[in-house]
Amino acid sequence: MKELSIRAISGAIYALLLIGSLYFQTGLIIILALFGIISLMEFSKLIKLNAFAQYIIFILLYTLFWFICIYKSDVVSSDEATNILLVVTIFVNLILLKDLFTFQKIPLFQTKRYITTTFYLSSGFIFMLMIANFKNTFTPLLLLGAFILVWVNDSAAYLVGKNFGKQKLFPSISPKKTVEGFLGGLFFSCIASYFIAIYTETLNSTNWLILAIIVSVFGTFGDLIESKFKRQAGVKDSGVIMPGHGGLMDRLDSLIFASPFIYLFLRIVSYVS
Repeated sequence: MKELSIRAISGAIYALLLIGSLYFQTGLIIILALFGIISLMEFSKLIKLNAFAQYIIFILLYTLFWFICIYKSDVVSSDEATNILLVVTIFVNLILLKDLFTFQKIPLFQTKRYITTTFYLSSGFIFMLMIANFKNTFTPLLLLGAFILVWVNDSAAYLVGKNFGKQKLFPSISPKKTVEGFLGGLFFSCIASYFIAIYTETLNSTNWLILAIIVSVFGTFGDLIESKFKRQAGVKDSGVIMPGHGGLMDRLDSLIFASPFIYLFLRIVSYVS
């Protein structure tokens, strides 16, 4: 009971910090930067990258795209920078996805570690920032909706998997994940998307439904990829900053991986409409 209480308290603090920051643009910028640095510290430890360059890269990139989001003046050059980051990030994420299925251990060459910290983790937080400031308009409900979909997916996948799961999804990486749990998370995320569409009034129900599928599929991949890094490092959690939960990256791994795909979909929707 004590462990459950500790888990509930730390989870509530995390959720309150995140949701509270969504009401203030500056607060969200600061919280995402702080979460990004902490997650980068945890991830650097997982991949045994004992350096400081990755933090400098994160700060420089985050500051650049924060400036683009808030003070976009040169439309062409800022769009080009965003497009380049988006293409490279998705390419690196797809490589990580390939490595998940084809390698027993994800290769951790020194140069690849910097590529991974930059275009997997750092970019994930940058695209969270850009989702909340989509088209240079502060729209935090888009990011809140994405977080809600992640929370619904994770909770439903756990409950369905625990009670009905039989077929293992990826036993070599995450023995507790099941196909039934994944499908349950997807199903309830799709249901949640309808209510998000109604109460946020940001996108229509069809677009939120597609986002629910994107979050469920790529969020699950993101969780598996982080699980593989943890398995390689021989640890259960990415850190200890959240008692009862583990590390901050353990809570954000799904959206870190899914955020560039969410942003890509939002760009497609904006072009079509």
